[in-house]
Amino acid sequence: MIGASFIIWVLSSVIQFLNLVYRFGSALIMYKFCLNKAILCGFHMHILNFSPAYAVYTTPVTPHKHREPHRQQVMASLSERSSTRHSKIPDFLVGPIRQPMPAVGLGTASHPFVEEEVRAAVLTALELGYRHIDTAALYASERVVGEAMADAVRSGIVASREELFVTSKVWCTQCHPKLVLPSLKESLQNLQMEYVDLYLIHWPMAVKPSKPHFPMKREDIVPMDLSGVWQAMEECHQLGLAKMIGVSNFTTKKLQELLAIAKIPPAVNQVELNPTWQQKKLIEFCKDKGIQVAAYSPLGGQRIPKMNPVRRSDILEEIGKARGKSVAQISLRWIYEQGASMVVKSLKRERLKENIEIFDWELSDGDRLKIGQIPQRKLITVQNLLCREGISSVDISDVDVLEM
Repeated sequence: MIGASFIIWVLSSVIQFLNLVYRFGSALIMYKFCLNKAILCGFHMHILNFSPAYAVYTTPVTPHKHREPHRQQVMASLSERSSTRHSKIPDFLVGPIRQPMPAVGLGTASHPFVEEEVRAAVLTALELGYRHIDTAALYASERVVGEAMADAVRSGIVASREELFVTSKVWCTQCHPKLVLPSLKESLQNLQMEYVDLYLIHWPMAVKPSKPHFPMKREDIVPMDLSGVWQAMEECHQLGLAKMIGVSNFTTKKLQELLAIAKIPPAVNQVELNPTWQQKKLIEFCKDKGIQVAAYSPLGGQRIPKMNPVRRSDILEEIGKARGKSVAQISLRWIYEQGASMVVKSLKRERLKENIEIFDWELSDGDRLKIGQIPQRKLITVQNLLCREGISSVDISDVDVLEM
């Protein structure tokens, strides 16, 4: 009896043990299954955080720990590379809060406008170290600029949106108090951005509301409510949609009118400026008022080389040959030495590179004296924006005052 009972107890114990093993094995399998599901879920979440639509200017809030060291190395490398590139172009400290604004930026006005050319120029410029991109509602380039910048962030050419400086402008057809803010919001939608660094009134002139275009009909010009328009610009700034606000093509007289009514003074005045149109009076006025001058057409504008007053200047060519520099570099260096920033347009990589190689040398007093003797001629006028036919009922003569 004892032997049989012992055998039964042993068999029962073995069965219980095997049952425990089975249950433990099942639990282990289920645990591994759940763990794999969790990892897979985490992987999917990681992918979602880096989807193209989300990763334009953001990174995952909580990246996986096992990927963090690699990510830190990559971001450190990008940051170092970006800092090195950006250091080629110094900043001007602009506005009441002294916000950095790159001395040289890329202009994106192009006639005729070819989308792929502008996109390629923006990406090339960013790769070379440009961080300021200038656009406007009129140029039809905002969408392309936004896409190119997003591509640059995704590919690591720049580390983040905060590294970029973007300028856009409100056109004459939107220079009405109720249309300024909607125009900026449309520009931001095209740019795929939450704010611009600088928003400008493109010209001190108002035209009947319509889509941005030119030439404009003379009979469509209406009196400009400068006070109302500037209040709308100030609202854009107060809402955080424009870090700074300013103007373009404003004469000293127009600036005086604006300063008399502005609660927030314009940070920048972007005007035609180069050695063949030196704007000495305007530059001195702006310096006195704390307004940064920014030059467009710094190389004489988009004209046939034989018709370009900068490129055909014998004085600039002579100085360039003596210094081993191009005429373009002499012109850009002269502008920089006036304390002005600039936006310069080019579609060619070698030209884009050449245009920022102006900061490790300077002009001599003799060079500056010669440049000061160049005959002056203004090329960009409001008349260029208007149809030849028709008559305006609004006096716009003060928009085109020639200030030497």
